[in-house]
Amino acid sequence: MNIQWYPGHMTKAKRAMQEDIKLIDLIIEVVDARIPFSSRNPDIDELGKNKARLILLNKSDLASETWNDAWAAWFKSQGFHVVKINSKSGVGLKQINGVVQEACKAKIERDRKRGILNRPVRAMVVGIPNVGKSTFINAFAGKACAKTGNKPGVTKGNQWIRLNKSLELLDTPGILWPRFENQEVGLRLAFIGSINDEILNKEELAAELLKFMGERYLETLKERYDVEPGDPYEMLGQIARARACLLKGNEYDYKKAANLFLDDYRNGRLGRMTLEFPPQEEKADEATER
Repeated sequence: MNIQWYPGHMTKAKRAMQEDIKLIDLIIEVVDARIPFSSRNPDIDELGKNKARLILLNKSDLASETWNDAWAAWFKSQGFHVVKINSKSGVGLKQINGVVQEACKAKIERDRKRGILNRPVRAMVVGIPNVGKSTFINAFAGKACAKTGNKPGVTKGNQWIRLNKSLELLDTPGILWPRFENQEVGLRLAFIGSINDEILNKEELAAELLKFMGERYLETLKERYDVEPGDPYEMLGQIARARACLLKGNEYDYKKAANLFLDDYRNGRLGRMTLEFPPQEEKADEATER
């Protein structure tokens, strides 16, 4: 599969972010804990040079806790502040105010020396489509400030949200980058629903996810669908049989089975699964396999 998706409104959204970056003290970047690296827009690092940085590992309840900790440690080693959160349940949100103050300690101290007291930290909230950015903002603010939806492209424009006397948030639309040089990144984004499903071949996508899970999470597939290891399309056929996804003549309905399987994964019905691992862990895995 060759996956590329960069609708025109994202160019406009990126331009608006470039204009607003001078107004803010901190970038809060929401990523999906299942694919923390692939769900980061590389343009944000260039955009946010010289700004304090906080990464929120959202949907941490859908990823392995061991790998959540490993990713948090890796990002901290790269100079980021990190908080693991679940925006839907509110887990981790209470830690954020303290971490924001710590991340902006130098800025707050500069303000104090200039006689500027109690000016709120201004933070830009960024993230690619469908990582739960608007859900986070609403949960953090304790009210519905941002539109939410389980599909990419719900937030259309920038808006300021004053949370309290010490923090203001600038909500921004989810944006990708113009081209995925690594198609593994595109695949992972498609797995979690950050790419418009209408441009995807869902059967191919399901087969790619089954290929990965067959190597890493085979026991889960066995428990959920009574699947045995094999060719990914054979495994998809086994899911069709287990879930009675059948056409006339008892032929397997691969399309229906693919949609069911992807929906189960995206909504956490298969349990906690991390799909990519910190760079040093990847190297360790490769060395072990050799």
